[in-house]
Parts: sequence; structure tokens; C-alpha cells
Amino acid sequence: KTVTSACAKQLRAAFYVRVSTADQHCELQLRDLRDQAARQGWEVVGIYEDVMSGAKASRPALNKLMSDARAKKFDCLLVWKLDRFGRSLVDCLNNLQVLENCGIRFIAVTQGLDTDQRNPASRLLLHVLGAAAEFERSLILERTRAGQMRYREAYENGEVGHTVHSRSGRDLAPHRPRKIFDRDAVICLHRQGLSRRRIARQLGIGVGT
Repeated sequence: KTVTSACAKQLRAAFYVRVSTADQHCELQLRDLRDQAARQGWEVVGIYEDVMSGAKASRPALNKLMSDARAKKFDCLLVWKLDRFGRSLVDCLNNLQVLENCGIRFIAVTQGLDTDQRNPASRLLLHVLGAAAEFERSLILERTRAGQMRYREAYENGEVGHTVHSRSGRDLAPHRPRKIFDRDAVICLHRQGLSRRRIARQLGIGVGT
């Protein structure tokens, strides 16, 4: 009976990791998550990985994770930090509510957050940090909008986009459409030995593009 009881208590753990761009890596996140699971003696049954902004509510791996959560394929979800799971308070808390309704425990290992019913203080902190993550995101959006507004004003005042060069050197009006360029032509010119600047100048696109 003792052996059976011990086995029944072993949790099936799943990991969710996320980076924003393809040149970033999840190794650090996975190492800490594996260490936590090993210390607790939990079985790792799934790893879900996204490479995209946490501001996006719909993410392929996250969507699969939530589907598996509803199917009760794991008992505990581990993330590195709360902002890896989501930066929008509404989306983050909605997903946490789904996990709770499914009886799945949520842990952010580097922040000591744990939705275990026996840890009310941690659950309160989880909501506070979720609000802080959304606040941080709102500040970023606010700064972006302010920058766009300053550029529009500068354009209307003739400070950029007419005879005056903008800082980027593009001399284009705000809200300009994205320039479509021929990728095959870029590759062809590159194989001919042309530099990036010459290719950009010849095709009429920016060097950064």
C-alpha cells in the first residue's frame, strides 16, 4: 500500500518555454525547469516551446499546451518566469484559470510562484506580477505610439520626409506601406559578389531590409 501511494503522488510535469526571436535559445530555461522537476521527483511528460512575442495571445505551442491541459495529460506546468507564459494580464490569468479548473498546478520556478492551494501568499503574488507584466507592456506600446506621433508632427512641419533627411535616411512619410522586394534578385546579385549596400542601392531598398 505504501509503494502504491507513493507512486500515485508522483506528478506528471510539463514545461513551457518561450523566446522572442530565433537567435535566442531556451537552454537556460530548460535547465532550471529540469532541475526543479528532478528535485521533486516529477516525471517530465511534455515540453512546449514557442519562438514569438509573449504579447501574442495565440501561440502554437501554448495552444497545444492548453489543449493537452484540458485533456489532463499532465498534472503540473512549470515555466521559467511568468512573462515567459504571457505578458497580457487578461490572457495570462485566463489561461491560469483554465489550468486551475483542470486541476493543474502552475509554477514559475525562478520567482517562487506556485498555484498550489496550500500557498495563498504565492497565488496573490502571482496576480501582482501578472499586473506588472501587463503594465510593462503598456509602457512599451505607449512609447511606440509617442514616437510615431512625434514623427507625424515632424513630417507635417516639413522637418522630415520632404527636403530634410530623416534619421534613418529613408525620407518616407509615416504609415508608409511595406516595400515588396524580389528576394531572388537579392540572392542573385549577392552571388555575383555585390556588396549589401550596392544591392540595396540597385534595388531601391534599405540596407537593413
